[in-house]
Amino acid sequence: MPTFNIGFVIFPDLTQLDFTGPLQVLNRLPDSKTHIVAKSLDPVPSDCGLGLVPTTTFRDCPRLDLICVPGGFGVVKAMTDRETVDFVKRQAEHARYITSVCTGAFILGMAGLLKGRRATTHWAYTDLLSSVGATFEKARVVWDGNVITAGGVTSGIDFALRIAAGIAGDEVAQSIQLSIEYDPAPPFASGHPDRAPAAIRQRLDPMFSKRRAAYRDALTM
Repeated sequence: MPTFNIGFVIFPDLTQLDFTGPLQVLNRLPDSKTHIVAKSLDPVPSDCGLGLVPTTTFRDCPRLDLICVPGGFGVVKAMTDRETVDFVKRQAEHARYITSVCTGAFILGMAGLLKGRRATTHWAYTDLLSSVGATFEKARVVWDGNVITAGGVTSGIDFALRIAAGIAGDEVAQSIQLSIEYDPAPPFASGHPDRAPAAIRQRLDPMFSKRRAAYRDALTM
């Protein structure tokens, strides 16, 4: 069988778990090769100080069967960077799966890939999806045709397991899930605003209000 090429687009100040969560899952698919793609081969800083090393550049990346764009506050700059958006748009022309985690959806959106699609993103930014022509669907993972979007950060693992099942079958996906011992049991029921206490939501409001404003400004440039 031909190699299934998986590509993750990385950029400064991305949220590393948006990238490394699905990376751990999809890198285990049989007959696949993973490419970590950036503008250059220089290390890329994440939003938590962890440096990420690309394996190829936009110029040298092969044609991808699956392209995944992670999120993070660095999306504000990345989604207005013509080189990044053009690379995503170009690869999406032939990719079997066009995907994003968290606010990476807005890079897909700026490439025109979410127009008329159902999509999701991090809960704090769902109201902005209409700015790129998408219809927000309240779900952890939204699959519309060959476009698959995931909610915030940790949802990237769920999303990747669903893709793995779609590509290689349920048994392979379940084997990957067991191999990484993905059996979440969070200590608090506060992982979504529908369940989080009001005091916790209010505590985060100032931070996300500023970030929403930055995204909104970038989307109208």
